[in-house]
Amino acid sequence: MSTLPKIAWIGLGIMGAPMAENLLKAGYQVTGYTLEADKLERLAAAGGTPAASIAEAVAGADVIITMVPASPQVEAVAYGPDGILENARRGALLIDMSSITPQTSVELAAAAAEKGVRVLDAPVSGGEAGAVEAVLSIMVGGAQEDFDAAHPLFQALGTTIVRCGPHGAGQTVKAANQLIVAVNLQACAEAVVFLEKSGVDLGAALEVLNGGLAGSTVLARKKDNFLRRDFTPGFRIDLHHKDMGIVTDAARTVGAALPVGNLTASLVAALRAQGDGGLDHSALLRGVERLSGHTAA
Repeated sequence: MSTLPKIAWIGLGIMGAPMAENLLKAGYQVTGYTLEADKLERLAAAGGTPAASIAEAVAGADVIITMVPASPQVEAVAYGPDGILENARRGALLIDMSSITPQTSVELAAAAAEKGVRVLDAPVSGGEAGAVEAVLSIMVGGAQEDFDAAHPLFQALGTTIVRCGPHGAGQTVKAANQLIVAVNLQACAEAVVFLEKSGVDLGAALEVLNGGLAGSTVLARKKDNFLRRDFTPGFRIDLHHKDMGIVTDAARTVGAALPVGNLTASLVAALRAQGDGGLDHSALLRGVERLSGHTAA
C-alpha cells in the first residue's frame, strides 16, 4: 500500500490535466472531477480515477487540489452543499493552484478553517509546457507547516517552489508574474513587427536577442509562436485579461502605480474585444500588426 497522500483533483483543463498526470507518474493516487467527459477519460487512461461529483472526488482525500479558471469558479467548487468544504474530511489540505484574487484566497482560508480544512494558495507559472514538463514555478501562500507537508507533492509538479508569505501571498506574487509576462510579451510582439518591417531575418534576430540581455523565458518559450504565427492556446488571452484585472485592482488597493502595466492591460483587453480571447497570449502580436498595418510575409 502506498503511504503517499490520496489526492482529489478538481479541474482538468490545459494546465490541470498534465499536472494531475505528473502526480500519477510520481506514484500518487489521483481521483479527479471536471465538467468535460473527455478530460475524465484522459485521466482514467493515465491511471487516475474519474469521479461523478466534487463530493465523490474529495471523499477520503488527504489533499484536494483545485485548478480552475478564476475566483468565481473557485468559489463555485469550494462552497455550498455540494462543494469541497462541506464534503472534505477534517484535517484535509486544500491547495488552490488557480490564479485568483488574493482576497478570494484569504476568504477561502478563513472559511475552510471553520471546517477544519487547511488551505494553501499555490498558483503556478510556466504555461502548458511547464505543466507537461513538470518544471513549473510554484508561489505559495499559507502556513509554513502546511507548505512543508505539501512540498514533496509540489516537487512532482515544478522546480521552483517558494513560500511567499501568509494566505494570499502566493496570489499576489502570481499577479506580479502576470504583469511581467504581459509586458514582456507586448515588447516582444512590438520587436517582431519592427524587425519584419525593417526586412531583418526574424529567426536570426530572435536567436541573437534571446542570447543577450533581451533574452527571457517568455521569448524562449514563445519565439516559435511568433515565427510561425501559431497561436494555439497554451495560456489564453481571456485568462491573461482576467489576470491583468487582478493585478491592476490589487495595485490600486495598495497605491502602486502601474503605468506600463495599465497600458498593456488595455492592449490585452482590446485584443479580446476583437475576438482573439481564445488564442494564446503570444497573439498580442496580432494587435501590434493591426496597429502597424502589417501582414507577415
